Amino acid sequence: MVVVMYDIPDDKRRVKLSNFLEGYGRRIQWSVFECFISLDEMRQLHQKVKKLVKAEEDDVRFYWIPTEAASMVLTIGSEKSEPPPKYYVI
Repeated sequence: MVVVMYDIPDDKRRVKLSNFLEGYGRRIQWSVFECFISLDEMRQLHQKVKKLVKAEEDDVRFYWIPTEAASMVLTIGSEKSEPPPKYYVI
């Protein structure tokens, strides 16, 4: 699991990044996403996000949380983090 959080002062860039990240994970707070992706996918995501932000103005952080550690996350006021289903039956 990867936690992506950001602080972006520009509304246009912030909305663009937020919309982009919705394709990778679940928003858990206004500027925090949980993404159930691999470490390699996180590196690819990092490279893509670099193109959407201005490093001199914005702050974006990617935290890799190993699978065994993700199961130890405690929450208050929200459901425990669960990866999305691998398959959907239609």
